[in-house]
Amino acid sequence: MRGTLYHYPHSTSQYQSDLQSFKDGAMLIKDGKIADLGDFSALKATYDDVEVVDYSGRVIIPGLIDTHLHFPQTEIIASYGEQLLTWLDNFTFPAERQFEDADFANTMADAFLTECLKNGTTTGLVYSSVHKVATEALFEAASQRNMLTVAGKVCMDRHCPDWLQDTPESAQRDSADLIDRYHGKGRNYYALTPRFAPTSSSAQMAALGELAQQYQDVFIQTHLSENHDEIAWVKTLYPQCEDYLAVYEKYHMVRPRAIYGHCIHLSDSEWQRMAASGAIAAFCPTSNLFLGSGLFEMSKAEKFGVPVTLATDVGGGTSFNLLRTLGEAYKICQLRNYS
Repeated sequence: MRGTLYHYPHSTSQYQSDLQSFKDGAMLIKDGKIADLGDFSALKATYDDVEVVDYSGRVIIPGLIDTHLHFPQTEIIASYGEQLLTWLDNFTFPAERQFEDADFANTMADAFLTECLKNGTTTGLVYSSVHKVATEALFEAASQRNMLTVAGKVCMDRHCPDWLQDTPESAQRDSADLIDRYHGKGRNYYALTPRFAPTSSSAQMAALGELAQQYQDVFIQTHLSENHDEIAWVKTLYPQCEDYLAVYEKYHMVRPRAIYGHCIHLSDSEWQRMAASGAIAAFCPTSNLFLGSGLFEMSKAEKFGVPVTLATDVGGGTSFNLLRTLGEAYKICQLRNYS
């Protein structure tokens, strides 16, 4: 495959100096994997008997990684006119109810992953619905495409419609079964997924915390400090905890491989503790703007040393396209006087 190549040859935080590029580059694909890359002339001389797919004049980059998005919200992307908590009630929960049906879940898993790939996203950290069958559908569809997928069944046993509630016991049982069946199988990985602190009781959080301790290599994903009303609500539900992050700390969920969506309104103490834990913040700019949640503080993340990833947060986010999402992230950083 010939074209202009950009990539990082190794994991780095020195993004400008470590970027490698080949203006007239080539990638050798063998058995569906990248076997070699470099200057076209050098690779052509080494592999002179291979077919050349010529994308000269076009840019080839690695597949994009979306670190926070909701597959059951595909059909309600950018639904009009609410802030977070009422948006959940009026749009999200009714949409997610449909995923109890296996045929519907299978159809939507195909549509969701197709849309991801159309936009260059080859890896996602994905929230399913509360339904185990929907999570199975997502993993199976991802396996058919050989996509790297980190996903989890959403767990919530209160403050949502009865028809979307699980229990502490079923959340733990279903999550454990999905871990055993999918985590580390092929390119699938599991994420324990309490939706957010308000929709999980103390008993459910404790049950998921037990799994977090038992399975140290699984991921954890949830929401943190997205909206001022949400933060105030958490304080009433968990008055014994000093702040929002402390709720997750209490249940052993703040650690490496934990990815927290939004993190807009964190205190300095929360930033410090996140940094010490190895947890990650997922920056969701289009969603934060669309729902009026606030402006992420990249300068705080940098100051305290919290790793930050980019995420669309479909369907509160308004596009599957991470490059468009990056453009909105730039604007938020400008509004925060960070550049």
